[in-house]
Amino acid sequence: EVQVVESGGGLVQPGGSMRLSCTASGYTGDDFTIGWYRQAPGKSREGVSCITISSGSAWYARSVKGRFTISSDSAKNTAYLQMNDLQLEDTAVYYCAAGGLYRGQFIPSDDSWGQGTQVTVSS
Repeated sequence: EVQVVESGGGLVQPGGSMRLSCTASGYTGDDFTIGWYRQAPGKSREGVSCITISSGSAWYARSVKGRFTISSDSAKNTAYLQMNDLQLEDTAVYYCAAGGLYRGQFIPSDDSWGQGTQVTVSS
């Protein structure tokens, strides 16, 4: 069973920064990957970023590229999402998930989804 524990989130002003953390356990493959998704009110869930722990290879959604940075600590099975220059449209519930890769795409394990953490960008 793959499990994740999320931390971080809260209220921040536009242009501010925030860091989210996600610690995962239970996945044993060499392609172990942790990813972040988000869901804003009235919108469908979208992928934000993910990182393969062994290689450090990362992917970003176009909407966050250049503002968000994902990193990892392999010893802790933890990924960090540093979010800078936050904008109103970044307001959402952010979910962490863990899993592997299939043909280069991140495939989260069905049982790995976290409960989500609220990120609110507001003045």
